[in-house]
Amino acid sequence: MTARPVPDTSGSMPVSRSIYLPDASATDALGARLASALTDRSVVLLFGDLGAGKSSFARAAIRAALGDDVPVPSPTFTLMQDYDGPQGKIVHSDLYRISDSSELDEIGLFDAFETAAVLVEWPQRLEEDIPQDRLDVHLSIKGEGREAILNATGPRGEEMLMAMMRSRDELITSFVKSAGWAAAEIAPLAGDASNRRYLRLNKDGERAVLMDAPVEKGEDVRPFAALTDVLRERGLSAPEILARDVQHGFLLLEDLGDALYARRCEQDALLEVPLYEAAVDVLAGLDAKPSDDVPSYDVAVLEREAALLTDWWLPAVSGDVSPDLRTEYLGLMAEATAEAEADRSALVLRDYHAENLLWLPERDGLARVGLLDYQDALIGHPAYDLVSLLEDARRDVSPDLALAMIERFLSARPDLDGDTFRAGYDALGAQRNAKIIGIFARLSLRDGKQHYVDLIPRVWAHFTRDLSSPHLSGLRAFVEKHVPVPTPENLAKARG
Repeated sequence: MTARPVPDTSGSMPVSRSIYLPDASATDALGARLASALTDRSVVLLFGDLGAGKSSFARAAIRAALGDDVPVPSPTFTLMQDYDGPQGKIVHSDLYRISDSSELDEIGLFDAFETAAVLVEWPQRLEEDIPQDRLDVHLSIKGEGREAILNATGPRGEEMLMAMMRSRDELITSFVKSAGWAAAEIAPLAGDASNRRYLRLNKDGERAVLMDAPVEKGEDVRPFAALTDVLRERGLSAPEILARDVQHGFLLLEDLGDALYARRCEQDALLEVPLYEAAVDVLAGLDAKPSDDVPSYDVAVLEREAALLTDWWLPAVSGDVSPDLRTEYLGLMAEATAEAEADRSALVLRDYHAENLLWLPERDGLARVGLLDYQDALIGHPAYDLVSLLEDARRDVSPDLALAMIERFLSARPDLDGDTFRAGYDALGAQRNAKIIGIFARLSLRDGKQHYVDLIPRVWAHFTRDLSSPHLSGLRAFVEKHVPVPTPENLAKARG
Protein backbone atom coordinates (compact mmCIF):
# COMPACT_ATOMS: atom_id res chain seq x y z
CA MET A 1 0.00 0.00 0.00
CA THR A 2 1.22 3.52 -0.81
CA ALA A 3 2.72 5.36 2.14
CA ARG A 4 0.38 8.06 3.34
CA PRO A 5 1.49 11.63 4.05
CA VAL A 6 2.25 12.48 7.63
CA PRO A 7 -0.75 14.19 9.24
CA ASP A 8 -0.44 17.74 10.44
CA THR A 9 0.74 17.47 14.04
CA SER A 10 3.12 20.41 13.98
CA GLY A 11 0.77 22.74 15.84
CA SER A 12 2.04 25.70 13.80
CA MET A 13 -0.35 28.58 13.24
CA PRO A 14 -1.48 28.90 9.60
CA VAL A 15 -1.02 32.08 7.60
CA SER A 16 -4.50 33.37 6.78
CA ARG A 17 -6.22 35.82 4.43
CA SER A 18 -9.91 36.66 4.00
CA ILE A 19 -11.26 37.87 0.63
CA TYR A 20 -14.79 38.99 -0.25
CA LEU A 21 -15.96 37.82 -3.68
CA PRO A 22 -18.91 39.96 -4.83
CA ASP A 23 -19.94 37.73 -7.74
CA ALA A 24 -19.16 34.55 -9.66
CA SER A 25 -16.57 36.27 -11.84
CA ALA A 26 -14.63 37.26 -8.72
CA THR A 27 -14.61 33.61 -7.61
CA ASP A 28 -13.28 32.62 -11.03
CA ALA A 29 -10.65 35.36 -10.86
CA LEU A 30 -9.40 34.10 -7.50
CA GLY A 31 -9.22 30.58 -8.92
CA ALA A 32 -7.20 31.93 -11.84
CA ARG A 33 -4.79 33.59 -9.41
CA LEU A 34 -4.26 30.20 -7.78
CA ALA A 35 -3.27 28.71 -11.15
CA SER A 36 -0.11 30.78 -11.30
CA ALA A 37 0.90 29.53 -7.84
CA LEU A 38 0.53 25.79 -8.50
CA THR A 39 3.61 23.59 -8.71
CA ASP A 40 4.33 19.89 -8.24
CA ARG A 41 3.25 18.74 -4.75
CA SER A 42 0.97 21.72 -4.24
CA VAL A 43 -2.05 20.62 -2.21
CA VAL A 44 -5.17 22.79 -2.16
CA LEU A 45 -8.10 21.68 0.00
CA LEU A 46 -11.49 23.20 -0.83
CA PHE A 47 -13.98 23.45 2.02
CA GLY A 48 -17.56 24.68 1.90
CA ASP A 49 -21.19 23.62 1.76
CA LEU A 50 -22.95 22.53 -1.40
CA GLY A 51 -23.25 25.54 -3.69
CA ALA A 52 -20.45 27.47 -1.99
CA GLY A 53 -18.41 27.57 -5.20
CA LYS A 54 -15.75 24.91 -4.69
CA SER A 55 -16.15 23.37 -8.16
CA SER A 56 -16.30 26.77 -9.86
CA PHE A 57 -13.12 27.81 -8.08
CA ALA A 58 -11.31 24.59 -9.03
CA ARG A 59 -12.46 24.75 -12.66
CA ALA A 60 -11.33 28.36 -12.95
CA ALA A 61 -7.88 27.43 -11.65
CA ILE A 62 -7.55 24.50 -14.04
CA ARG A 63 -8.74 26.47 -17.06
CA ALA A 64 -6.38 29.31 -16.24
CA ALA A 65 -3.52 26.82 -16.10
CA LEU A 66 -4.47 24.82 -19.21
CA GLY A 67 -6.57 27.12 -21.41
CA ASP A 68 -10.27 27.94 -21.71
CA ASP A 69 -10.84 25.32 -24.40
CA VAL A 70 -9.89 22.43 -22.09
CA PRO A 71 -13.01 20.58 -20.81
CA VAL A 72 -13.04 20.37 -17.01
CA PRO A 73 -15.70 17.80 -16.02
CA SER A 74 -16.77 17.35 -12.43
CA PRO A 75 -14.93 14.51 -10.65
CA THR A 76 -17.95 13.77 -8.43
CA PHE A 77 -18.43 10.32 -9.93
CA THR A 78 -14.93 9.55 -11.21
CA LEU A 79 -13.47 10.83 -7.88
CA MET A 80 -10.35 12.06 -9.69
CA GLN A 81 -9.58 13.85 -12.97
CA ASP A 82 -6.00 14.51 -13.99
CA TYR A 83 -4.58 16.91 -16.57
CA ASP A 84 -1.16 17.39 -18.12
CA GLY A 85 -0.36 21.09 -18.19
CA PRO A 86 2.64 23.16 -19.31
CA GLN A 87 3.79 23.48 -15.71
CA GLY A 88 3.15 19.84 -14.75
CA LYS A 89 0.34 17.51 -13.80
CA ILE A 90 -2.84 18.81 -12.13
CA VAL A 91 -5.28 16.54 -10.29
CA HIS A 92 -8.84 17.54 -9.36
CA SER A 93 -10.53 15.27 -6.82
CA ASP A 94 -14.00 15.29 -5.26
CA LEU A 95 -14.30 13.05 -2.20
CA TYR A 96 -18.01 13.66 -1.53
CA ARG A 97 -18.89 10.05 -2.41
CA ILE A 98 -16.04 8.50 -0.44
CA SER A 99 -17.44 6.30 2.33
CA ASP A 100 -14.30 4.47 3.44
CA SER A 101 -10.78 5.89 3.65
CA SER A 102 -9.42 2.75 2.02
CA GLU A 103 -10.88 4.00 -1.28
CA LEU A 104 -8.32 6.82 -1.23
CA ASP A 105 -5.53 4.31 -1.76
CA GLU A 106 -7.40 2.69 -4.64
CA ILE A 107 -7.81 5.92 -6.62
CA GLY A 108 -4.15 6.90 -6.18
CA LEU A 109 -4.76 10.20 -4.39
CA PHE A 110 -1.81 9.82 -2.02
CA ASP A 111 0.52 9.16 -4.95
CA ALA A 112 -0.81 12.33 -6.59
CA PHE A 113 0.08 14.35 -3.49
CA GLU A 114 3.73 13.49 -4.15
CA THR A 115 3.83 14.11 -7.91
CA ALA A 116 1.20 16.68 -8.94
CA ALA A 117 -0.65 19.83 -8.00
CA VAL A 118 -3.81 18.52 -6.33
CA LEU A 119 -7.12 20.29 -5.70
CA VAL A 120 -9.45 18.38 -3.36
CA GLU A 121 -13.13 19.07 -2.77
CA TRP A 122 -14.67 17.68 0.44
CA PRO A 123 -11.25 17.07 2.01
CA GLN A 124 -12.95 16.26 5.32
CA ARG A 125 -13.04 12.67 4.04
CA LEU A 126 -9.25 12.56 4.42
CA GLU A 127 -9.66 12.76 8.21
CA GLU A 128 -6.26 12.20 9.86
CA ASP A 129 -4.56 11.80 6.48
CA ILE A 130 -4.76 15.50 5.55
CA PRO A 131 -1.31 16.60 4.28
CA GLN A 132 0.53 18.95 6.59
CA ASP A 133 1.85 21.26 3.84
CA ARG A 134 -1.16 22.74 2.08
CA LEU A 135 -3.46 25.66 1.28
CA ASP A 136 -6.99 25.48 2.67
CA VAL A 137 -9.67 27.49 0.85
CA HIS A 138 -12.89 27.89 2.83
CA LEU A 139 -15.75 29.20 0.69
CA SER A 140 -19.09 30.37 2.08
CA ILE A 141 -22.04 32.46 0.97
CA LYS A 142 -21.88 36.02 2.30
CA GLY A 143 -24.55 38.53 1.35
CA GLU A 144 -24.90 38.68 -2.43
CA GLY A 145 -21.47 37.13 -2.92
CA ARG A 146 -19.04 34.79 -1.21
CA GLU A 147 -16.25 34.93 1.31
CA ALA A 148 -13.02 33.04 0.76
CA ILE A 149 -10.80 32.37 3.77
CA LEU A 150 -7.36 31.13 2.75
CA ASN A 151 -5.28 29.33 5.38
CA ALA A 152 -1.73 28.25 4.54
CA THR A 153 0.08 25.61 6.58
CA GLY A 154 3.67 24.62 5.78
CA PRO A 155 6.19 26.16 3.39
CA ARG A 156 4.44 25.19 0.13
CA GLY A 157 1.09 26.38 1.44
CA GLU A 158 2.61 29.71 2.44
CA GLU A 159 4.32 30.05 -0.95
CA MET A 160 0.99 29.50 -2.71
CA LEU A 161 -0.78 32.04 -0.55
CA MET A 162 1.95 34.63 -0.88
CA ALA A 163 2.06 34.09 -4.66
CA MET A 164 -1.69 34.66 -4.87
CA MET A 165 -1.43 37.82 -2.80
CA ARG A 166 1.57 39.33 -4.57
CA SER A 167 0.82 42.54 -6.41
CA ARG A 168 1.13 42.72 -10.16
CA ASP A 169 3.96 45.23 -9.84
CA GLU A 170 5.94 42.82 -7.64
CA LEU A 171 5.47 40.05 -10.20
CA ILE A 172 6.62 42.35 -13.02
CA THR A 173 9.73 43.34 -11.07
CA SER A 174 10.58 39.69 -10.50
CA PHE A 175 9.99 38.74 -14.15
CA VAL A 176 12.01 41.65 -15.53
CA LYS A 177 14.88 40.79 -13.21
CA SER A 178 14.86 37.12 -14.19
CA ALA A 179 14.92 38.14 -17.88
CA GLY A 180 18.07 40.20 -17.34
CA TRP A 181 16.40 43.61 -17.56
CA ALA A 182 16.50 44.57 -13.88
CA ALA A 183 18.25 47.90 -14.61
CA ALA A 184 15.74 48.92 -17.29
CA GLU A 185 13.56 51.99 -17.11
CA ILE A 186 9.89 51.03 -17.48
CA ALA A 187 7.24 53.25 -19.08
CA PRO A 188 3.65 52.47 -20.11
CA LEU A 189 2.60 52.10 -23.73
CA ALA A 190 -0.89 52.60 -25.05
CA GLY A 191 -3.19 49.76 -24.10
CA ASP A 192 -6.05 48.21 -26.06
CA ALA A 193 -9.62 47.08 -25.52
CA SER A 194 -8.59 43.94 -23.63
CA ASN A 195 -7.26 43.42 -20.11
CA ARG A 196 -3.71 43.34 -21.44
CA ARG A 197 -1.34 46.25 -21.01
CA TYR A 198 2.07 46.96 -22.50
CA LEU A 199 5.20 48.46 -20.93
CA ARG A 200 8.33 49.61 -22.70
CA LEU A 201 11.68 48.70 -21.16
CA ASN A 202 14.78 50.77 -21.91
CA LYS A 203 18.20 49.53 -20.80
CA ASP A 204 21.14 51.62 -21.98
CA GLY A 205 19.40 52.34 -25.28
CA GLU A 206 18.27 48.75 -25.82
CA ARG A 207 14.49 48.43 -25.82
CA ALA A 208 11.91 45.69 -25.32
CA VAL A 209 8.17 45.52 -24.71
CA LEU A 210 6.55 43.74 -21.80
CA MET A 211 3.10 42.24 -22.39
CA ASP A 212 1.22 42.07 -19.09
CA ALA A 213 -1.76 39.72 -19.51
CA PRO A 214 -3.24 38.87 -16.07
CA VAL A 215 -4.40 35.26 -15.88
CA GLU A 216 -6.97 36.18 -13.23
CA LYS A 217 -8.66 38.51 -15.73
CA GLY A 218 -9.03 35.77 -18.31
CA GLU A 219 -5.91 36.57 -20.34
CA ASP A 220 -3.60 33.90 -21.69
CA VAL A 221 -0.25 34.55 -23.40
CA ARG A 222 0.03 31.08 -24.91
CA PRO A 223 -2.03 31.74 -28.08
CA PHE A 224 0.05 34.84 -28.81
CA ALA A 225 3.28 32.89 -28.31
CA ALA A 226 2.10 30.03 -30.52
CA LEU A 227 0.98 32.36 -33.32
CA THR A 228 4.23 34.29 -33.05
CA ASP A 229 6.10 31.10 -33.90
CA VAL A 230 3.78 30.42 -36.86
CA LEU A 231 4.18 33.92 -38.29
CA ARG A 232 7.93 34.16 -37.79
CA GLU A 233 8.41 30.79 -39.50
CA ARG A 234 6.78 32.40 -42.55
CA GLY A 235 9.29 35.24 -42.49
CA LEU A 236 6.82 37.81 -41.18
CA SER A 237 7.63 40.48 -38.63
CA ALA A 238 5.90 39.24 -35.51
CA PRO A 239 8.00 40.34 -32.51
CA GLU A 240 10.59 37.90 -31.25
CA ILE A 241 9.78 36.55 -27.77
CA LEU A 242 12.77 37.30 -25.54
CA ALA A 243 11.42 35.80 -22.29
CA ARG A 244 8.17 34.36 -21.04
CA ASP A 245 6.34 33.56 -17.80
CA VAL A 246 3.18 31.75 -18.87
CA GLN A 247 1.92 31.10 -15.35
CA HIS A 248 1.74 34.78 -14.45
CA GLY A 249 0.93 36.06 -17.94
CA PHE A 250 4.12 37.88 -19.01
CA LEU A 251 5.96 38.01 -22.33
CA LEU A 252 9.04 40.11 -23.04
CA LEU A 253 8.94 41.03 -26.71
CA GLU A 254 11.17 42.56 -29.33
CA ASP A 255 10.33 46.26 -29.62
CA LEU A 256 9.21 46.91 -33.20
CA GLY A 257 9.06 50.66 -32.63
CA ASP A 258 6.35 53.28 -32.85
CA ALA A 259 5.73 53.62 -36.60
CA LEU A 260 2.12 52.49 -36.50
CA TYR A 261 0.37 52.64 -39.87
CA ALA A 262 -2.19 55.07 -38.47
CA ARG A 263 0.52 57.51 -37.31
CA ARG A 264 2.67 57.24 -40.43
CA CYS A 265 -0.33 57.91 -42.68
CA GLU A 266 -1.13 61.01 -40.62
CA GLN A 267 2.45 62.23 -40.89
CA ASP A 268 2.88 61.56 -44.62
CA ALA A 269 -0.19 61.11 -46.81
CA LEU A 270 1.99 59.89 -49.68
CA LEU A 271 2.86 56.79 -47.64
CA GLU A 272 -0.73 55.57 -47.41
CA VAL A 273 -0.84 53.70 -50.71
CA PRO A 274 2.52 51.88 -50.39
CA LEU A 275 1.77 50.97 -46.77
CA TYR A 276 -1.60 49.51 -47.65
CA GLU A 277 -0.15 47.71 -50.65
CA ALA A 278 2.43 46.06 -48.38
CA ALA A 279 -0.28 45.08 -45.88
CA VAL A 280 -2.42 43.55 -48.64
CA ASP A 281 0.58 41.61 -49.95
CA VAL A 282 1.03 40.05 -46.50
CA LEU A 283 -2.60 38.94 -46.52
CA ALA A 284 -2.31 37.44 -49.98
CA GLY A 285 0.31 35.06 -48.59
CA LEU A 286 -1.52 34.06 -45.42
CA ASP A 287 -2.97 30.82 -46.71
CA ALA A 288 -3.75 28.15 -44.16
CA LYS A 289 -1.18 25.38 -43.85
CA PRO A 290 -1.67 21.86 -42.48
CA SER A 291 0.93 22.57 -39.82
CA ASP A 292 -1.06 25.52 -38.41
CA ASP A 293 -2.46 24.43 -35.05
CA VAL A 294 -5.20 27.06 -35.12
CA PRO A 295 -8.98 26.65 -34.51
CA SER A 296 -11.52 27.25 -37.26
CA TYR A 297 -13.63 30.35 -37.75
CA ASP A 298 -16.75 28.22 -37.69
CA VAL A 299 -20.48 28.82 -37.39
CA ALA A 300 -20.38 28.88 -33.59
CA VAL A 301 -17.75 31.63 -33.50
CA LEU A 302 -19.48 33.72 -36.17
CA GLU A 303 -22.79 33.44 -34.32
CA ARG A 304 -21.30 34.25 -30.93
CA GLU A 305 -19.66 37.37 -32.33
CA ALA A 306 -22.70 38.51 -34.32
CA ALA A 307 -24.89 38.16 -31.21
CA LEU A 308 -22.98 41.01 -29.58
CA LEU A 309 -25.14 43.42 -31.60
CA THR A 310 -28.41 42.16 -30.10
CA ASP A 311 -26.89 41.43 -26.70
CA TRP A 312 -25.33 44.86 -26.12
CA TRP A 313 -26.20 47.56 -28.68
CA LEU A 314 -29.93 46.90 -28.87
CA PRO A 315 -30.50 46.61 -25.09
CA ALA A 316 -28.41 49.74 -24.50
CA VAL A 317 -30.51 51.80 -26.86
CA SER A 318 -33.97 50.24 -27.07
CA GLY A 319 -34.35 48.01 -24.03
CA ASP A 320 -34.84 44.28 -23.73
CA VAL A 321 -34.48 42.09 -26.82
CA SER A 322 -36.90 39.19 -27.11
CA PRO A 323 -35.50 35.69 -27.67
CA ASP A 324 -37.50 35.45 -30.90
CA LEU A 325 -35.98 38.65 -32.28
CA ARG A 326 -32.47 37.48 -31.39
CA THR A 327 -33.11 34.10 -33.01
CA GLU A 328 -34.44 35.73 -36.19
CA TYR A 329 -31.38 37.97 -36.42
CA LEU A 330 -28.91 35.13 -35.90
CA GLY A 331 -30.71 33.03 -38.49
CA LEU A 332 -30.41 35.80 -41.06
CA MET A 333 -26.75 36.34 -40.20
CA ALA A 334 -26.06 32.60 -40.52
CA GLU A 335 -27.75 32.56 -43.92
CA ALA A 336 -25.79 35.62 -45.05
CA THR A 337 -22.40 34.19 -44.02
CA ALA A 338 -22.98 30.50 -44.83
CA GLU A 339 -20.95 30.40 -48.05
CA ALA A 340 -18.12 32.48 -46.61
CA GLU A 341 -18.02 30.37 -43.43
CA ALA A 342 -17.41 27.24 -45.49
CA ASP A 343 -14.17 28.70 -46.90
CA ARG A 344 -11.36 28.01 -44.43
CA SER A 345 -8.38 28.57 -46.66
CA ALA A 346 -6.66 31.45 -44.85
CA LEU A 347 -4.94 32.19 -41.58
CA VAL A 348 -7.12 35.02 -40.26
CA LEU A 349 -5.42 37.36 -37.77
CA ARG A 350 -8.78 39.08 -37.01
CA ASP A 351 -7.55 42.50 -35.83
CA TYR A 352 -5.55 43.45 -38.90
CA HIS A 353 -5.82 47.24 -39.09
CA ALA A 354 -3.80 50.44 -38.99
CA GLU A 355 -3.42 50.51 -35.19
CA ASN A 356 -1.95 46.99 -35.16
CA LEU A 357 0.47 47.30 -38.08
CA LEU A 358 3.93 48.89 -37.97
CA TRP A 359 5.98 50.19 -40.89
CA LEU A 360 9.50 48.76 -40.88
CA PRO A 361 11.06 50.13 -44.10
CA GLU A 362 14.54 48.94 -43.13
CA ARG A 363 13.39 45.34 -43.63
CA ASP A 364 12.75 43.56 -46.91
CA GLY A 365 9.59 42.42 -48.64
CA LEU A 366 6.73 41.23 -46.47
CA ALA A 367 8.84 41.71 -43.35
CA ARG A 368 8.37 45.47 -43.72
CA VAL A 369 4.96 45.05 -42.07
CA GLY A 370 5.22 44.63 -38.30
CA LEU A 371 2.39 42.61 -36.76
CA LEU A 372 0.67 43.09 -33.40
CA ASP A 373 -2.38 41.69 -31.59
CA TYR A 374 -2.91 38.44 -33.48
CA GLN A 375 -3.42 36.02 -30.59
CA ASP A 376 -7.07 35.37 -31.55
CA ALA A 377 -6.19 34.09 -35.03
CA LEU A 378 -8.41 31.46 -36.63
CA ILE A 379 -8.56 29.53 -39.89
CA GLY A 380 -11.23 31.10 -42.07
CA HIS A 381 -12.12 33.11 -45.18
CA PRO A 382 -9.35 35.13 -46.92
CA ALA A 383 -11.59 38.24 -47.09
CA TYR A 384 -11.92 38.69 -43.34
CA ASP A 385 -8.62 40.46 -42.65
CA LEU A 386 -8.99 42.53 -45.80
CA VAL A 387 -12.31 43.80 -44.40
CA SER A 388 -10.57 44.52 -41.11
CA LEU A 389 -7.91 46.55 -42.90
CA LEU A 390 -10.17 48.50 -45.27
CA GLU A 391 -13.25 48.94 -43.05
CA ASP A 392 -11.22 50.28 -40.16
CA ALA A 393 -13.10 51.35 -37.04
CA ARG A 394 -10.49 53.98 -36.18
CA ARG A 395 -9.54 55.68 -39.43
CA ASP A 396 -11.17 56.44 -42.77
CA VAL A 397 -10.04 54.56 -45.86
CA SER A 398 -11.25 56.18 -49.05
CA PRO A 399 -13.56 54.12 -51.31
CA ASP A 400 -11.03 54.43 -54.16
CA LEU A 401 -8.19 53.06 -52.02
CA ALA A 402 -10.37 50.25 -50.71
CA LEU A 403 -11.41 49.25 -54.22
CA ALA A 404 -7.81 49.35 -55.44
CA MET A 405 -6.65 47.16 -52.54
CA ILE A 406 -9.37 44.57 -53.17
CA GLU A 407 -8.27 44.42 -56.81
CA ARG A 408 -4.62 44.13 -55.73
CA PHE A 409 -5.50 41.21 -53.45
CA LEU A 410 -7.43 39.42 -56.18
CA SER A 411 -4.58 39.97 -58.65
CA ALA A 412 -2.24 38.26 -56.19
CA ARG A 413 -4.76 35.42 -55.75
CA PRO A 414 -5.81 34.35 -59.27
CA ASP A 415 -7.12 31.13 -57.76
CA LEU A 416 -10.07 33.06 -56.28
CA ASP A 417 -13.28 33.86 -58.14
CA GLY A 418 -13.73 37.62 -57.91
CA ASP A 419 -17.53 37.70 -57.58
CA THR A 420 -17.58 34.97 -54.95
CA PHE A 421 -14.80 36.69 -53.03
CA ARG A 422 -16.58 40.06 -53.06
CA ALA A 423 -19.80 38.46 -51.82
CA GLY A 424 -17.85 36.91 -48.96
CA TYR A 425 -16.19 40.25 -48.29
CA ASP A 426 -19.59 41.96 -47.92
CA ALA A 427 -21.07 39.21 -45.75
CA LEU A 428 -18.09 39.05 -43.41
CA GLY A 429 -17.96 42.83 -43.33
CA ALA A 430 -21.56 42.91 -42.11
CA GLN A 431 -20.84 40.26 -39.49
CA ARG A 432 -17.65 41.96 -38.31
CA ASN A 433 -19.16 45.42 -38.09
CA ALA A 434 -22.22 44.13 -36.23
CA LYS A 435 -19.82 42.52 -33.79
CA ILE A 436 -17.77 45.68 -33.35
CA ILE A 437 -20.84 47.83 -32.64
CA GLY A 438 -21.80 45.37 -29.93
CA ILE A 439 -18.26 45.24 -28.54
CA PHE A 440 -18.01 49.02 -28.34
CA ALA A 441 -21.34 49.18 -26.50
CA ARG A 442 -20.12 46.49 -24.09
CA LEU A 443 -16.81 48.26 -23.50
CA SER A 444 -18.75 51.38 -22.59
CA LEU A 445 -21.46 49.89 -20.40
CA ARG A 446 -19.60 47.03 -18.74
CA ASP A 447 -16.02 48.26 -18.65
CA GLY A 448 -16.48 52.02 -18.36
CA LYS A 449 -14.59 52.75 -21.62
CA GLN A 450 -17.09 55.25 -23.06
CA HIS A 451 -14.70 56.65 -25.66
CA TYR A 452 -15.30 53.59 -27.83
CA VAL A 453 -18.85 54.82 -28.41
CA ASP A 454 -17.40 57.71 -30.44
CA LEU A 455 -16.22 55.17 -33.03
CA ILE A 456 -19.63 53.59 -33.60
CA PRO A 457 -20.82 56.00 -36.35
CA ARG A 458 -17.88 55.09 -38.56
CA VAL A 459 -18.51 51.38 -37.98
CA TRP A 460 -22.19 51.90 -38.71
CA ALA A 461 -21.30 53.46 -42.06
CA HIS A 462 -19.25 50.37 -42.91
CA PHE A 463 -22.15 48.17 -41.75
CA THR A 464 -24.69 49.88 -44.00
CA ARG A 465 -22.28 49.76 -46.96
CA ASP A 466 -21.88 46.01 -46.51
CA LEU A 467 -25.64 45.52 -46.17
CA SER A 468 -26.20 47.26 -49.51
CA SER A 469 -24.94 44.08 -51.20
CA PRO A 470 -27.79 42.35 -53.06
CA HIS A 471 -26.79 39.09 -51.38
CA LEU A 472 -27.75 40.52 -47.97
CA SER A 473 -31.27 41.84 -48.60
CA GLY A 474 -32.88 39.80 -45.81
CA LEU A 475 -30.38 40.88 -43.18
CA ARG A 476 -30.57 44.47 -44.45
CA ALA A 477 -34.38 44.54 -44.05
CA PHE A 478 -34.07 43.24 -40.49
CA VAL A 479 -31.49 45.86 -39.53
CA GLU A 480 -33.53 48.68 -41.06
CA LYS A 481 -36.58 47.58 -39.09
CA HIS A 482 -35.13 46.57 -35.73
CA VAL A 483 -31.62 47.95 -35.14
CA PRO A 484 -31.41 51.54 -33.86
CA VAL A 485 -29.29 53.97 -35.85
CA PRO A 486 -26.46 55.57 -33.81
CA THR A 487 -28.02 59.01 -33.48
CA PRO A 488 -26.55 61.38 -30.87
CA GLU A 489 -29.38 60.41 -28.54
CA ASN A 490 -28.72 56.69 -28.96
CA LEU A 491 -24.97 57.13 -28.57
CA ALA A 492 -25.62 58.94 -25.30
CA LYS A 493 -27.61 55.94 -24.08
CA ALA A 494 -24.72 53.64 -24.98
CA ARG A 495 -22.41 55.75 -22.84
CA GLY A 496 -24.54 54.81 -19.83
